[in-house]
Amino acid sequence: MVWGGLFLSLGRPTQEQQKSCIAEAGGFNYDADLCGAARPNSETSDKAIMERGFFVNRSRVLIGSGADTFVQAKSALLSWRHLSLGWATVEPETAVKEGTRFCICYKEVIPFPWVMLPLQIAYVMHNKPMSKGGGSMFALGSGTLQGHVLGGEERFSVEVDEEGRVWYEVVSLSKPAHILATLCYPYVQLRQKHFARQSGQAIRRHLSTDKQK
Repeated sequence: MVWGGLFLSLGRPTQEQQKSCIAEAGGFNYDADLCGAARPNSETSDKAIMERGFFVNRSRVLIGSGADTFVQAKSALLSWRHLSLGWATVEPETAVKEGTRFCICYKEVIPFPWVMLPLQIAYVMHNKPMSKGGGSMFALGSGTLQGHVLGGEERFSVEVDEEGRVWYEVVSLSKPAHILATLCYPYVQLRQKHFARQSGQAIRRHLSTDKQK
């Protein structure tokens, strides 16, 4: 159901409900020239983004080392394990390719309904090392669509550096796009930080489970 501009569901949203949400969502709901601003090595600085009213959040965590860890972490992103949080989830079969539309299904607390937040993958990157000693990165970035409570972009990436360490990073830029987000924005910012930390923990759990097999 749609209430107050939000896509809601009393139970965990079904695939049909998510398809309906995606069909009704419009285009990107944030500044067109900021599409791709969360990319690695973006020319748009955090300061310039914040001067336009966006909140920038960065969370980077070491998840292991070596090529195998990088491959496993990339696989986790391709199967949306980084968003398998219980209270937030994405259909694991969602294709990770530019232009794909999908929903993050989110539940804040038990008495409230689920919220479906429509997004579209803006880019997918896989930068291979330029030299034998160089690093490699895989990243996917999604932008918010009309019907999302926030306006902005989020990037999830895994990177192996020149020393063989593997890092997982979440970068987001956002500002309110709904009255509820505006009224509760300090809390929303705290939840974004919590979301990024939980996502890092989900990646670590996935890697740990793989190693035990």
